[in-house]
Amino acid sequence: MKKVIQPIALRRRVLTNALQTGLVLGAGAMTGAALGLRSAAAQSGPLAGYPSKPINLIVPWPPGGSTDRHLRKFAEIASKYVGQSIIIENKPGAGGMLGPSTMAAAAKADGYTLAQLPMSAFRIPHMQAVSWDPIRDFTYIIGLTGYTFGITVRADSKFKTIQEIVEFAKANPEKLSVGNTGTGTTPHLVIEELGMRTGAKFLHVPFKGNSENTLALLGGHTDVLSDATGWGPNVDAGKMRLLMTFGERRTKRWAYAPTAKELGYGIVSNSPYGIVAPKGLDPRIQKHLHDVFRKALDDPEHLKMLDTLDQEYWYKSSEDYLAWAKQTLESERRLIDALGLLKKS
Repeated sequence: MKKVIQPIALRRRVLTNALQTGLVLGAGAMTGAALGLRSAAAQSGPLAGYPSKPINLIVPWPPGGSTDRHLRKFAEIASKYVGQSIIIENKPGAGGMLGPSTMAAAAKADGYTLAQLPMSAFRIPHMQAVSWDPIRDFTYIIGLTGYTFGITVRADSKFKTIQEIVEFAKANPEKLSVGNTGTGTTPHLVIEELGMRTGAKFLHVPFKGNSENTLALLGGHTDVLSDATGWGPNVDAGKMRLLMTFGERRTKRWAYAPTAKELGYGIVSNSPYGIVAPKGLDPRIQKHLHDVFRKALDDPEHLKMLDTLDQEYWYKSSEDYLAWAKQTLESERRLIDALGLLKKS
């Protein structure tokens, strides 16, 4: 016999089921909300209130040079997008690697200590033993720009062309002193490569940066200067003569100066650089810094500074910058080997 449920009992059962279901759904909703809050907290954890204090940006060159001038302006512009001051800390030495290597060894990966990474980071490990690794010990944030390099002499120098310098250095090995910004830097290696390609032998004189290099030339302590556009004001003021640059094409600002490429030396170099942090930086902070620095990079005021320094725009995302670094580390090894500067294993 089929069981018959009375209307009152039916209503009671429906109501009970509804209440039970509602409680279960309510509990599920509450659990979901809690999970959502927990997820949101996890997502915003390292970024909650970041940055809450000024950020230090290490410039591994002395004050006054082209890199220092560029990054001071970049930091000033980026500060308005970051929401905190970006303080420049000059830490020159070791071919531009004292600052970044010190950061890698001692700084916390919290987004409050950053550094410019120069091209020497991919050369020095092939030339001498170092305590840091250019790939593993840094978090790559953004690629920014590349230099214009050139060869200058004092305005009263007897050398009027780069060909005269090469011929003198061939006839008088290691008698012509050429100042640069340190062993393994581009101003050093372009001269080494020029010597290798022409048979000229130069006397290599390393300095900590552009300002020391400039003072040595103007003071008559060196014969020739190889450097980035820190020489620009002195060239424009008539205190130095620009003989050659190392770009793909002549510069807009100093269009009279030939390139090494067009003179048949086959040397092209712009040494791109960007900003890195210590290894282990939270990916969310890395992305946040990349995004605000990209805004600063594209800011019209910053683009004007690049034009003033005759430096090219060289944007690289965090991923592309790291990929470029890995490739460059290998290609620079081949260059160091060809120049006979590879360290003995």
